[in-house]
Amino acid sequence: MKVFTTRKTIQKELSSRNKKMQIGLVPTMGALHAGHLSIIEKALKENDLIVVTIFVNPTQFDKKEDLLNYPNTTKNDLTLLEEIKCDYVFMPSIDEMYNTEVKADTFDFDGLDKVMEGAFREGHFNGVGTIVKKLFEIIDPDRAYFGEKDYQQLQIIKKMVTKNKFDIEIIPCNIYREKNGLALSSRNARLNRGQMLEAPLIYQTLLSSKELFQNEDVDIVKDMVKNEFNKSLNLELEYFEIADIETLMPAKHKSTGRKYRAFIGVYADSVRLIDNIALN
Repeated sequence: MKVFTTRKTIQKELSSRNKKMQIGLVPTMGALHAGHLSIIEKALKENDLIVVTIFVNPTQFDKKEDLLNYPNTTKNDLTLLEEIKCDYVFMPSIDEMYNTEVKADTFDFDGLDKVMEGAFREGHFNGVGTIVKKLFEIIDPDRAYFGEKDYQQLQIIKKMVTKNKFDIEIIPCNIYREKNGLALSSRNARLNRGQMLEAPLIYQTLLSSKELFQNEDVDIVKDMVKNEFNKSLNLELEYFEIADIETLMPAKHKSTGRKYRAFIGVYADSVRLIDNIALN
């Protein structure tokens, strides 16, 4: 495994490869867990070589304290990547990625960024788009891998690829869960014991919403979810939406022939957790 910290050095390394070799890219912000590793292992199977990036991107954090509290486990991350035989790791500095001005570009995502996460995290998806676009331009991968836990982000990246005419296949990866259903996230490490014990309510409620959605309309499902979290001692519901899987526009009523997904954002004190599930 080789580790690079500048775009020039990794581009030089990649340019020396056999051009028939296909590259897979797995962007991360570090603090790697089993969910990340499942994505990386998938990329390893489907490509001749892979690049895992570790970069905590400041422009996608809408709250400064969230950026400051983001876990840094670089030594452990590199050990894990070495163990699963990752080819290359790209760990640039903020200056390397942004030069003199740490500022996000502005993107037109055709409204995908205006709902759910976008409604509660101003500028978040411009930050995501900025750094992912930079990584695509530096690495020039054949495939890039993103987890479905951030399903809205996945759709936005697909939109950016289309609009910028990148010749990159975006590969969605299944949500990796604990045995109790909680979606793995680097933020989970910040939960206290009480919050961790109650956190599985998020997935349990999503499963209940899926079952109820089969025979009831949107409002009934949303009321059920609100009632469940009103009973919670440790979790506060930020949003719950049922949205079209392509447009991400929240639905007011079910329409025959459309596919829907349920999206949820929850706070455990200052720790923010998100999840989603296919409904039909």
